[in-house]
Amino acid sequence: MSARYHRPSRRTMLRGLGLSLALPWLESMAPRTAFGGSSAAAAAGVSQKMAFIFVPNGVHVPDWIPSTEGYGFELPYILEPLKALQDDLMVISGLTHDKGRANGDGPGDHARSASVFLTGSQPRKTDGANIRSGISVDQVAAQIAGKETRFASLQFGCESGRSAGNCDSGYSCAYSSSISWASGAAPLGKETNPRSVFERLFGNGNPKEMDKSLVRRETLKKSILDFVSDDARRLQTRLGRDDNRKLDEYLSGVREVEQRIDRANSVPADSVAPEVDYPLPEGTPKEYAEHIRLLCDMMVLSFQTDSTRIASFMFADAGSNRSYRHINVADGHHDLSHHRGDAAKHAKIREINRFHVSQLAYLLHKLKTTPDVQGSLLDNCMVCYGSGLSDGDRHNHDNLPVLLAGHGGGTIDTGRHLQVEPETPMCNLFMSMLDRFGTSVDFVGDSTGRISELQI
Repeated sequence: MSARYHRPSRRTMLRGLGLSLALPWLESMAPRTAFGGSSAAAAAGVSQKMAFIFVPNGVHVPDWIPSTEGYGFELPYILEPLKALQDDLMVISGLTHDKGRANGDGPGDHARSASVFLTGSQPRKTDGANIRSGISVDQVAAQIAGKETRFASLQFGCESGRSAGNCDSGYSCAYSSSISWASGAAPLGKETNPRSVFERLFGNGNPKEMDKSLVRRETLKKSILDFVSDDARRLQTRLGRDDNRKLDEYLSGVREVEQRIDRANSVPADSVAPEVDYPLPEGTPKEYAEHIRLLCDMMVLSFQTDSTRIASFMFADAGSNRSYRHINVADGHHDLSHHRGDAAKHAKIREINRFHVSQLAYLLHKLKTTPDVQGSLLDNCMVCYGSGLSDGDRHNHDNLPVLLAGHGGGTIDTGRHLQVEPETPMCNLFMSMLDRFGTSVDFVGDSTGRISELQI
């Protein structure tokens, strides 16, 4: 068989100087049957994806919890942006992170709420180098299955935070700014700059070549696609009409994201009022919504190209006091969370909560409209969204606000409000997710079992 008719594989790349552009699933990548056609059992190539999203400072609980259980529930105010996706998600009430409580360690609930979010482990109270928590659920999965992809996992965030110093009542800043822990003593840093993520995702791993490629693209005002165009044309001659259409849509999507990153990087630093009380890293989008959405796009691209199957995303660090002037909330989020029952503060908190959920809706819509080996990415994905606190004023860690979106390859019965028994460890949900991901373990954090009610 000539090179012209060599079938592309799942690991086929479009290459250029410093670049290695992974491809989405194409029908021609499916195995052939004995009769020469594409195998109907392409499901063998379906891989589960798993993402965890953290929001700080709890929520306005009365506008979060649906008034009825089961199917056909009415979405409360905060969750209304998910209306078009209601059949693709489950609201879960009653989950608890006991190890987020003081348990004799005194104040510091915000720091604990982040460190415990994916670990279910009590963090050691220290602001020194002797930090200690537990391995997070995403890294449990990454250590088992991460070798199957280019990146074992990816960590995203909109606030870079600090890795040392005292950020909350004697707790190290490492606890407040990290939800992913490779081990009890190793919190993982997160990518905050969409441009850096883009270059990492589509770079060839050679730093010198990648830097040279970026300089040439910026100097010549060229797109990443201009540098892989020769490979793209060669590949297109080997693809059928449907695959060529999918490839064109994918490349157009990559270019659209690249253009938005370029626009975000070209906005003068003083043209947008800062919403945080610290300088943003160079290249970070000044508009918060666009910052979140570009990082969501990076996550979708990483799943679409099977560059990773595991991701975490902190919309903001624990205790974040970011303001939200773009939705007419000038007060700091953390300050508002200590509302003391003030109705005006409640109203502002729920607007912040609704804004965050709107960004989740953007991500889920992208996953739902992006094809996978079978169905969409959302069909083969599990997205866990929530906070490590319920009410930010009471600093309570029970009845946490949690959503589980995606169908887990058809193993999750979505479209419901599920009320579990009070004090059910949130790690029981993680155990159920790991089972579906094919990375079952004996325990995670303080887990006591699984949540059987997820099953169809």
